Amino acid sequence: MCPGPQRARDNVRARLSSRKSRARPRLPLQLRGWTAPSARRFEALREARVCLAAACQRRAMDSELAEVRALEAEIAALRPACEDPPAPGGDAASVQKAFPEIYQTDSEGCESSKDLGSNLGHLESELLFLSTLTGISIRNYSKKTDNLTSPEMAEKSIKKVLQRHRLSGTCHMISFQLEFQILEVQNKENLSSVITDLNIVMEPITTYSELSEFVSRAEERRDLFTFFRSLHIFVEWCEYRKHTFKHFKEKYPEAVHLPEGASASYMRVQSISQPGFELVVIWRIQTDGEGKVLPKLDLLTKVPHQALQLDKKGVVETAAVGFRALLSVLGIEAALEGLLSVFCTEHGSQSPQ
Repeated sequence: MCPGPQRARDNVRARLSSRKSRARPRLPLQLRGWTAPSARRFEALREARVCLAAACQRRAMDSELAEVRALEAEIAALRPACEDPPAPGGDAASVQKAFPEIYQTDSEGCESSKDLGSNLGHLESELLFLSTLTGISIRNYSKKTDNLTSPEMAEKSIKKVLQRHRLSGTCHMISFQLEFQILEVQNKENLSSVITDLNIVMEPITTYSELSEFVSRAEERRDLFTFFRSLHIFVEWCEYRKHTFKHFKEKYPEAVHLPEGASASYMRVQSISQPGFELVVIWRIQTDGEGKVLPKLDLLTKVPHQALQLDKKGVVETAAVGFRALLSVLGIEAALEGLLSVFCTEHGSQSPQ
């Protein structure tokens, strides 16, 4: 037989067998024996699972990639502040530039709290110093503000405010309560403040006779500054007068008399051996128009008519002038001591105790 045709037939058989193998792929071992629809369904499920796993893997990679990019951006933003060494004193500026909002909030909070604490301590020390220096202590204080600005004033940039103040305190042994109003008018150019009302209550008002006059003058003039400036000086003079009168009453108990108490403004000196002879020392405490507190002392004499006829040199008439001259030279306490010692010794009323 000719080998040519035989070889051709073998080639045809080989091609047919290869086509059959491609048309019928060999099933996996676990699918052998399954029907064709079941095998196709299994293959579809397996491919879907593979696709789902690939999609999840891609999403995870995308999320990690986004996080990495965010970190890289943050590092790039902070790198300029970290690469170069800051100059002395430049740390705060670089940190503030990198974190402006956090730095501003924290720094302002710390600085404000420190400033408030420092200012409070400073004010308390000043208040204690003023209380020690003047003897005035403020116990309670309240303030109420009323806005009196009308629409017409607002259009002209004018602001009108009424402040109502109330405070109470003590000055040595005297208690006081104040209520006053301040009217403030502000425009574009200036600010004016005027005390429109002032009420003062002093307790006890009967302790010192001149206190009511002092308070009435302050209320009439609505001069709050002068009142506080003069109050402690006024009370100190009253206390000094009181102690001086008590001192001489204890030293000359039979000759010195205080009909209205040591807080009164006068003192009587009577001669026990010579009835009818009497001296009256009047010690008043006055304030002038500028608020200066000044003591004013006078001497009155009470002498029997027969003694006046015998007074050829006019000693009784010039007694007040001589007493004022003695005050200017010796001072109040020494002048009173000299007057009482001479008056009591000459009339034999009593010797100093």
